[in-house]
Amino acid sequence: MSVQLELIRHGVTELGGGLRGSLDDALTEEGWAQLRSAVADGSRWDRLISSPLQRCARFAEELAAQHDVPLEFEPDLRELHFGQWEGLTSAQLMRSDAAALGQFWSDPYGFTPPAAEPLLAFEARVLAAVQRLQQRYAGQRLLVVTHGGVIRLLLTRARGLPRGDLLQVAVAHAQRFVISCDAAGQLREQP
Repeated sequence: MSVQLELIRHGVTELGGGLRGSLDDALTEEGWAQLRSAVADGSRWDRLISSPLQRCARFAEELAAQHDVPLEFEPDLRELHFGQWEGLTSAQLMRSDAAALGQFWSDPYGFTPPAAEPLLAFEARVLAAVQRLQQRYAGQRLLVVTHGGVIRLLLTRARGLPRGDLLQVAVAHAQRFVISCDAAGQLREQP
């Protein structure tokens, strides 16, 4: 039996764009408004799962309380750690390390930024977390409040895209996607 995962990316954060990674900045008022608007359609979930980083967790806590739905924090659904690139924008990296940024964009699995989490390790922890959710909550509908990188990874798999296309998958702030995961770990995007 499959578990249905409705994925939602956090809203805009106080420190703005760039590679947020494990930086724990808060949502702006705009970010809160984006998320509240994104779930205002009356959808219901059996439980909420959230990254522990506050840009996800604070909204998940609010939503769980409003809908009286159980909430669980899943550390393995936090964003990719970008090492020395954390907090930097692509424009900044183009000025300071354009060649390395180009390598990362063209081959994210083959090039790891300095002191960053390798994409293979990120992929392993995210997929392990999804498999645990499938085993625990098969047959349920979960709202997963998480990060752009996590959602890109899961959509790349669900859409059957080559791994190298990961960074080409567009995921806007507060955007929702629905995927299912079966007992074999097969991911499928739902309409």
